[in-house]
Amino acid sequence: MDKEEKYEKHEHEHHDHEKHYDKHEDKHEHHDKHKDKKCKCDKHDKHKECKCHDDKLEESLKKIKELEEEVLKAKADNINYRKRKDEEVSKMLEFANEDLVKDILPSIDNFERAINLDDENLDDELSKFLAGFKMIYCHLVEVMEKYDVKAIDDKGKAFDPKFHQAVLTEKVEGMEPGMVVEVMQKGYMLKDKVIRPAMVKVSE
Repeated sequence: MDKEEKYEKHEHEHHDHEKHYDKHEDKHEHHDKHKDKKCKCDKHDKHKECKCHDDKLEESLKKIKELEEEVLKAKADNINYRKRKDEEVSKMLEFANEDLVKDILPSIDNFERAINLDDENLDDELSKFLAGFKMIYCHLVEVMEKYDVKAIDDKGKAFDPKFHQAVLTEKVEGMEPGMVVEVMQKGYMLKDKVIRPAMVKVSE
């Protein structure tokens, strides 16, 4: 083999060696890059990510709790509103006849005044004339009682401003002060409500 052939062979081997070295370097570089990438991944703050996730979860739970409280409050308000409404309607229905009764009371007063004109003689013309009045009056009283309207029983009882309106005072011997001496006009109650206080004379 001449010198020229030996030189070419040597150059070829040297070139192959360089290629092998470059390939090895590429692998090494690729490995380093992969290592760096892995390192970056390892350096990622997993705790920070976890904390962020926990904060979002806590915020979501807080919002859910607030919504639940709002729903419960709205539900309670609705129940209270319905109760108040039912009570108002019930009370309104209970005393729906109050104005009608008040309008009828003066007629009952007039019947009582007419009947009080009668004397003990029930056979005279006046008694016969008032017989019809008495029948109408008794019927009115029965209708009133049917709808829980009753006269206030006052005479001989202590004066009570809830039920009585004092229009006159009189000193009565043997009677302590503040007692109802006479009922000038009857008072009436509708169920447990005073719709007209009694006009009375009170002892001094």
